[in-house]
Amino acid sequence: MNVYDSDRMTDVLAPLGYQPTDMPDGADMVILNTCHIREKASEKVFSELGRLRMMKEKARDQQGRTVTIAVAGCVAQAEGEEITRRAPWVDIVVGPQTYHRLPELVAKVDPGVRNRIIDTEFPEEVKFDLLPGEHAPRGPAAFLSVQEGCDKFCAFCVVPYTRGAEFSRSVSNVMTEARRLVALGTSELTLLGQNVNAYHGTADDGSTWSLARLIREMAEIDGLERLRYTTSHPLDMEDDLINAHRDVPQLMPYLHLPVQSGSNNVLETMNRRHTKDVYLDIIDRLRDARPDLALSGDFIVGFPGESDRDFADTLALVDKVGYASAYSFKYSPRPGTPASTEDVQVPEDVKADRLEALQQLLNAQQFAFNKKTEGQVMDVLVERKGGRDGQMAGRSPYMQAVNFQGSEDMIGKILPCKITDAMQKSVSGEIQTLKKGAA
Repeated sequence: MNVYDSDRMTDVLAPLGYQPTDMPDGADMVILNTCHIREKASEKVFSELGRLRMMKEKARDQQGRTVTIAVAGCVAQAEGEEITRRAPWVDIVVGPQTYHRLPELVAKVDPGVRNRIIDTEFPEEVKFDLLPGEHAPRGPAAFLSVQEGCDKFCAFCVVPYTRGAEFSRSVSNVMTEARRLVALGTSELTLLGQNVNAYHGTADDGSTWSLARLIREMAEIDGLERLRYTTSHPLDMEDDLINAHRDVPQLMPYLHLPVQSGSNNVLETMNRRHTKDVYLDIIDRLRDARPDLALSGDFIVGFPGESDRDFADTLALVDKVGYASAYSFKYSPRPGTPASTEDVQVPEDVKADRLEALQQLLNAQQFAFNKKTEGQVMDVLVERKGGRDGQMAGRSPYMQAVNFQGSEDMIGKILPCKITDAMQKSVSGEIQTLKKGAA
């Protein structure tokens, strides 16, 4: 979501003459687009702002140049006043729902006066209706935000407070952007939302479309070869979406479906509103619909009150499901969330031990999945140059990072690649013959 928002900020600022640069040094404006999910991410913002202060002062004192510094995203939304207190050299603080106003906020900045500008409202206008078209192609694979916000109120999560209530973009708005991206050369779209499978967008005829119906409509776009979506909630994994995995060939056989814990006790305390059996039943139904489906998940260890038995239940669930990849974290108290005030906090050393044990299991599963693909020929979307001379990089249908020898004229094409070597986080392969392309 933040990558998508960052791209859209560049679109908003392009009419003012701004264009992206790879390095902050020499930039006229630096925007930190932030995440508030974990404490570590939040603290990194202030650490980076300290470095930017020195860069801003150097530009002013040695080059006579003004650098505008902005903080955007969820940390800006949650801690706007704190940011301006701790880092008064920040010029603009803008939330994730108001970045479409960046041009007018930039116009208000006065280098001679510390008139720090904060815009963290939840405006009545819909930002997606006010965003311009893309200033440049996004590349072979692109993100498309279709849903924002969350009504679930998990006890550990700040999203409902920083992103607001669940909101689905209209069908026509989403389809227009999708067609525009494909026309610019994108052949794979990942549909985004904090609860993307809660999408219920209004169509032109007044009807409400589910995510599954939207996916089926997008699959009809000429030139759109691949579809993905993230992040999902088990409560919103409805039958029509499961059936879409069976029926829509463009929908890739990879799904990120977070569970957070394998303990019913912890799930209840988290206010997840589902049990592990409900989650496992969804997995079974998905695999019945698409037997080759690969799964990814999210896990939190050391949630307040989590016992050794609770953690053992998580390991058992992971062992039963078998993940192709996963994200796992120690519980991080977030201000304003119910879990942050719980009395029974798990000691940090216990959290660390549990995280290490969980990650050992998840890493073993990821490597085993990658190893199983050795010898297979898979369609790979070539996205960019690799890290070595003559190397190209792309993604398999299962979201594996694939490296192989090739040339830049392959970028944007979907090519058959024989997987030759499996590593922990990637695989290597050899391109077989040209198959189909997204020129």
